[in-house]
Amino acid sequence: MAQSNRLTRGGRINRNKPLKFSYNGKTYEGFEGDTLASALLANGVDIIGRSFKYSRPRGIFAAGAEEPNAIMQLGATEATQIPNVRATQQELFDGLVSNSVNGWPNADTDLMSYIGKAGGKMMPPGFYYKTFMYPESMWMTYEKYIRKAAGLGRAPAEWDPDTYDKMNHHCDVLVVGAGPAGLMAALTAARAGARVIIADEQQEFGGSLLHSADTIGGLPAAEWVKGIVTELQRYEDVLLLSRATVNGYHDHNFLTIHERRTDHLTDRAPLNMSRQRMHKVRAEWVILATGAHERPLVYANNDVPGNMLASAVSTYIRRYGVVPGNKLVLMTTNDDAYQTALDWKLAGRDVVAIVDTRANPTGALIEEARKLGIRLIPGSAVIDVEGGKRVHGAVCCSIDATGSKVTSGKEVLTCDTIASSGGWSPVVHLSCHTGSRPVWNDEIIGFVPGAAKEQRLCAGAVHGVYGLGKVLEDGVNAAQQAVAALKLNQPEVELPSTFEPVKSPAMALFYVPHVKPVSRAPKQFVDLQNDVTAGGIALATREGFESIEHVKRYTAMGFGTDQGKLGNINGMAIAAMTMGKTIAETGTTIFRPNYTPVTFGAVAGRDAGHLFDVKRFTAMHKWHVEQGAEFEDVGQWKRPWYYPKAGESMHDAVNRESKAVRDSVGILDASTLGKIDIQGPGAREFLNRIYTNAWAKLDVGKCRYGLMCHEDGMVFDDGVTSCLGDNHFLMTTTTGGAAGVMEWLELWHQTEWPELEVYFTSVTDHWSTLTISGPNSRKLLAELTSDIDLDKDTFKFMDWRAGTVAGVPARVFRISFTGELSYEINVQANYGLHVWEKLFEHGAKYNLTPYGTETMHVLRAEKGFIIVGQDTDGSVTPFDLNMGWAVGKNKPFSFLGQRGMQREDCVRDNRKQLVGLKCSDSSVVLPEGAQLVDNPKHPVPVPMLGHVTSSYYSPNLGHGVAMALIKGGLSRMGDKVYAPLRDGRVIEAEICSSVFLDPKGERQNV
Repeated sequence: MAQSNRLTRGGRINRNKPLKFSYNGKTYEGFEGDTLASALLANGVDIIGRSFKYSRPRGIFAAGAEEPNAIMQLGATEATQIPNVRATQQELFDGLVSNSVNGWPNADTDLMSYIGKAGGKMMPPGFYYKTFMYPESMWMTYEKYIRKAAGLGRAPAEWDPDTYDKMNHHCDVLVVGAGPAGLMAALTAARAGARVIIADEQQEFGGSLLHSADTIGGLPAAEWVKGIVTELQRYEDVLLLSRATVNGYHDHNFLTIHERRTDHLTDRAPLNMSRQRMHKVRAEWVILATGAHERPLVYANNDVPGNMLASAVSTYIRRYGVVPGNKLVLMTTNDDAYQTALDWKLAGRDVVAIVDTRANPTGALIEEARKLGIRLIPGSAVIDVEGGKRVHGAVCCSIDATGSKVTSGKEVLTCDTIASSGGWSPVVHLSCHTGSRPVWNDEIIGFVPGAAKEQRLCAGAVHGVYGLGKVLEDGVNAAQQAVAALKLNQPEVELPSTFEPVKSPAMALFYVPHVKPVSRAPKQFVDLQNDVTAGGIALATREGFESIEHVKRYTAMGFGTDQGKLGNINGMAIAAMTMGKTIAETGTTIFRPNYTPVTFGAVAGRDAGHLFDVKRFTAMHKWHVEQGAEFEDVGQWKRPWYYPKAGESMHDAVNRESKAVRDSVGILDASTLGKIDIQGPGAREFLNRIYTNAWAKLDVGKCRYGLMCHEDGMVFDDGVTSCLGDNHFLMTTTTGGAAGVMEWLELWHQTEWPELEVYFTSVTDHWSTLTISGPNSRKLLAELTSDIDLDKDTFKFMDWRAGTVAGVPARVFRISFTGELSYEINVQANYGLHVWEKLFEHGAKYNLTPYGTETMHVLRAEKGFIIVGQDTDGSVTPFDLNMGWAVGKNKPFSFLGQRGMQREDCVRDNRKQLVGLKCSDSSVVLPEGAQLVDNPKHPVPVPMLGHVTSSYYSPNLGHGVAMALIKGGLSRMGDKVYAPLRDGRVIEAEICSSVFLDPKGERQNV
């Protein structure tokens, strides 16, 4: 099968291993070592898609992560579909199936292109703000077709068959980029004995050296790279990650690395292999060696297929053995791009001309081009392109010394490829992720990373160091700084010899002038991925968008997966030009993660399906199952709901369990309660601020109930916290609220009170909690412990003691959520089942009865104890709950929610307040959620007083008990309210105290 643009020799491909692939339903052939992009170019495929907004034909423009056009849909089956993959980053494998993401009926013949031809007027910048606004009723129709017109891939409609995973790492030095600077930095740090991770997004280490004509230390560049990599592989503490993009740089030197492990092998990952992996790295030092992207030049119709970056053309020739055309015109502002013309000429193809925007360029590469007989046109520029689906000619004109205007008539150079180079833009994206702003550097004509907030260093082109010898030296210097900071011995590193050709200064040119003004000229594309033109940027500034961040959002420059890799500098320069400012004054936008797209699979890892919505089990779960327990899900935990015996309904089981607790003793598996270990000198002060009541004087061995409120004064969690030591506390939370409370504590500590030395550790899974409640609970516990004094005057309500239970070290808390004499026995989780079974061995004589969450609710409702999230709804304060006793009045530091609950709305008399309800008909149980009214016969709409929050039948009282939030309820004791039901019934109830049983608390204090 012919590959019209493939050279017979050269490149890093394996011609002995041909690979078949398909593109838009047609089969092609490439070789092992190709990317999808290089294989398409080798086969002479010009059009790889249509542009986002105007549906203009687009071809491959670049060779790496900066590629704006070649966005593909991959996958042989529906389940393996992956949208928006860059062809330049997808390695070729046998059977690869690829398709354009836009173009209807196909990319070559796209009907949307007819709309695109008029798109300059129909779709100017911000057109979505200006059009399709009226009539409002038509917006959903507009949106449907606007979204359909946008050229993006589609998500698969079937389950992903592959697995993904995550790994956590710590290292001394993380080197980002394995080009010449990165390799020297990693080698230096490795020789010093540092733990090193080096990551690069390409399949091979070497960066630009993989297609370089340079020699290093007397060896071809690629051979030198091979030697360095071989040495790095010998170090045990060095991890080399290829096909691994550092996609995010976060605070405290936390970086994420997206590794594509099997994307280059097959459509599906091999058995027992993850397809992709997300590495989460904590690095002591980070060395950014991310290099620079070549900057294209902005000229009319610069998006026609056949327009390419100069360095990309060299990459395809030297690395892949592909010449993407026959006749080349090269336009450049610098000496570096001359290498492209030399490579093209040495490949046996015709270089029509080198168009240099500088009037008198001199240098070694320029002289070499002259010796090869290549025509040089100085002081000129390609201002326009002839051709539609492929370049046919380059319109060349002379320009003035500043590059601001055309000075002579045109010459049309017949060609099929135009390569352009406007210089180099350091890849500063990662340096911006933590908030650092890039700084403009006139000397290198580019932005360099700003001041580092983290322990971060830069090496090579990323901060404007060019020239191979200087880049290698800069890599060594950066690593030596890190090694010195790590207090490691400096290693011996000898810099290899390199050849540095003499070069003339580059010209700062970001916009190629046209004979027509920018607003009238043919489309001059700045951001090829988002169809942003120079005229569009000029229009945005004329319409008042002067902040570069506003220009970005109004024009979409730098949006999407591109993140402004190629277009941002030119776009900012054009904005500066139209506003009469310098680039430094105009500034740059801030880049954000991800540097390149990351699949949802890699982000989720194995947290999918049952691993995403995990099931959590207590140590006694097996016992519960054997006893026939029914379960309910609470905060991912499987909690026993009730334990039905043969022939029992749920109602029967709950009645039996409730009576057993009140009459003798019951046992509850409360292991699921959230437990947070809090330590540090600032622990007491922190609790004082986070809880509504006071904690400064809580003695060791004592426990206290507390409420937590949001800033608005509304209750969001409650629990008991125990003092284990002067600076050591154990906080319990609701089962479902544990994670939220942990996040809440960390949020306030890290963002508002970092001066408090306090540490939080979730220990929920570490402890089994066995709660025994009832009149005989003390007798039962006494049979299993000999070193805990259970005397009621020694071990009082809201005390805790350490000792042994059933021979196991334990913490025993005298806390009650039932209103009965109760003990919460906490043992290390591995011993939970052992102690549980021992309690049943000794508890038989007391009719020890297991009870579940439903019975727990009945028992607590009899006592009027609240369940946060059921009796609260995010709109009630402690005072609304009649729990003002839990609010500290004289705390020295205001607590969270204090000012919120003092707002005018929060102190009015008619707020909804928690009260009890007793039905006039004792056999009736109010439905939870029932709305309450004063007059059920009131014409619709009926004014609502509130609603029922909790309602149960109490077997211990012989009637239903309920709690409700009612407007002004605490001042309406004895009043009648009504609950109209959907079936037409109306239930009458009396407002009463929410405490239905043992109002003095005598049972829990015996």
